[in-house]
Amino acid sequence: MADDTIDYPALVQTAMLGVVRGVLARAAESGLPGEHHFYIGFATGHAGVRLAPRLRTRFPDEMTVVLQHQFRDLEVHDDRFAVTLRFGGRPERLTIPFDAITSFGDPAADFGLRFQPPGAEASEPGVDSANAAPAAEAPRGAAAEDSAAEDGAPDGVAAGGGETVVAVDFMRRKVADGRKRQ
Repeated sequence: MADDTIDYPALVQTAMLGVVRGVLARAAESGLPGEHHFYIGFATGHAGVRLAPRLRTRFPDEMTVVLQHQFRDLEVHDDRFAVTLRFGGRPERLTIPFDAITSFGDPAADFGLRFQPPGAEASEPGVDSANAAPAAEAPRGAAAEDSAAEDGAPDGVAAGGGETVVAVDFMRRKVADGRKRQ
């Protein structure tokens, strides 16, 4: 039997990842305009993530990187991006599949997105269908490029931001005739 449901959460997640892909492609082509810079959180254990063993050991679950002043060789592909950042003064090449991304923020635009972690179940019922919430600070110990120190954060630690994060959660509501709607 054919599936007769529309997976709206998956469609929205794909569209939001398209926003990230587009912004990164623009930065790869033209650089970052004005004061824009990006905080990108991702699951380090996700298939296709490539990073130095020392970084994977230090951040076995999740890592947040900052693209601001000292990133190089940003390459954006349909399914992933790659960039060279400095960690402890050493350049490291990272490759991150878009579906490994857990968060994206641009503090200069007061904008952020949170993504369903890879392999996680859909949100629990009772959550508003579209809500904006303040972003949490970057995860403790999250790695960033060395320029994060300019924001007052120690070398290798991302500074927290107060940007607005768009979190899109879906729930099903029963209609009077017993059908479900999204």
